[in-house]
Amino acid sequence: MKLLFASKNPAKIGRYIDKLKEQGIDVITLKDLENLNIKIEENGRNALENAYIKAKTYYDATGITTIGIDDTLFIEGIPDEKQPGTHVRRVNGRELSDDEMITYYTNLVKEYGGRLDIKWKSGLVIYDAKGKREYSWNRDNMYFVAEPSENINHGYPLSSITFVPEFNKYSIDLTEEEKNIKNYNGNVINFIIENI
Repeated sequence: MKLLFASKNPAKIGRYIDKLKEQGIDVITLKDLENLNIKIEENGRNALENAYIKAKTYYDATGITTIGIDDTLFIEGIPDEKQPGTHVRRVNGRELSDDEMITYYTNLVKEYGGRLDIKWKSGLVIYDAKGKREYSWNRDNMYFVAEPSENINHGYPLSSITFVPEFNKYSIDLTEEEKNIKNYNGNVINFIIENI
């Protein structure tokens, strides 16, 4: 089984690719398709819509079963006009680097009280000749802090300022066992395996 993971984000790919390969699934990424140059406008209203746009666009171009995945961020205690929503990395129309994201969001934390409770809503779409299958999940009970961890996960830089009180540590510093307790990835992997 060949599966295209429609992302250029190394952290997003790394979160799932090894576990899928362990299940005998041949996963390729956009980097493996050197001649494919598609610009996608992620203009969906939520994570599932953006995941669908990516999955369908790349399936239509390649004919390979494709996974699209996206995240939406809500931050409690900041005005609506500053809510990231589907534009977590794009601020004022500009795409931020990992370091710029850390700076921007830690400045929000400082501006709005030193700690900001957050909620992620993620969406995944598998698209192929059978149509779409979609899955969504939430991650909450965590918050942004003003002082970043020394560790940075390139592609997911906000894990360096996300604190998980259940384990009293930054999200980036969670062990595999702690991630399994939170079941961050297990349900997603199961959904993919059952629906390809």
